Amino acid sequence: MDVFSDLAFFSQLIRLGSLAATAQELGVTAPAVSKRLAALERRLGVQLLQRTTRRMSLTPEGDLYLSEGAKVLRDIEALEARVASGKDTPRGLLKIGATLGFGRRYIAPALSGFSRKYPDVEVQLSLQDKPFNMAEHGLDAVVRFGDLPDSRFSARVLAHNQRILCATPAYLAAMGAPRTPTELGSHQCLFIREGDEAFGTWHLQMGERRETVKVRGPLSSNDGEAVLHWALEGHGILMRSLWDVAPMLRDKRLVAVLADWSLPPADIHICFPTGSLLSAKTRALVDHLLAVFARHRKSRQGGW
Repeated sequence: MDVFSDLAFFSQLIRLGSLAATAQELGVTAPAVSKRLAALERRLGVQLLQRTTRRMSLTPEGDLYLSEGAKVLRDIEALEARVASGKDTPRGLLKIGATLGFGRRYIAPALSGFSRKYPDVEVQLSLQDKPFNMAEHGLDAVVRFGDLPDSRFSARVLAHNQRILCATPAYLAAMGAPRTPTELGSHQCLFIREGDEAFGTWHLQMGERRETVKVRGPLSSNDGEAVLHWALEGHGILMRSLWDVAPMLRDKRLVAVLADWSLPPADIHICFPTGSLLSAKTRALVDHLLAVFARHRKSRQGGW
């Protein structure tokens, strides 16, 4: 039952003033128009028009259906115009997901500038320690680390980002700095438990050499801030993204360990639905974040 189509049909019939004129505009026969009108009246259970061979006039019920129906049609047209305009003009609710630490430190400040630039967009930022399922959470975009897990979505690299091993000078002075990945097995190592990653297994590479090391330690958490705090307290060697520990490396509170070896990268992506009908607000967000993080894509060293 197409109620809105019936409203539009009846409005058109009254505007044109006759079954014949309506039939001509719709490209059907006059009997087809008469049959549709009869079906509409039968569905509503009332007579909408008084018809003679020369003229037709509205019944009270027909007048009510026409006047109130016109309001409904205008509201629908206005709604569709608002929705369609979102394809060209950034507006409406924009829901974004990101990890706790990176979201607080970098995404929230970036969204402050975005909100000033696009005041018609209402931004909702959700932060959690685990990766978001974009469809499940009804998100327009997600900032995540590592590879894109789902081919239904597209992604752009916001920033190149390394993982490094580091510890305090005091810990390394007391325990000695490891010279090879194998020596990590005799050290206290601190763990961040993330998703389904193998717990306590670190992968390192130098040129063509690859080493997989099983390490152990007294402390672990799913919260990166907690594990970083333990590292700064001298409890052991930490694997962490460069964006998080760069300030501590600069002020010598932490020192890089096995700096000649590299760890699997943790590049930062903005993920969004694939397709040509991407909304203007999401396109604007992607462009804004790409501009904000542009300097972090200039080299693999990051510049954090």
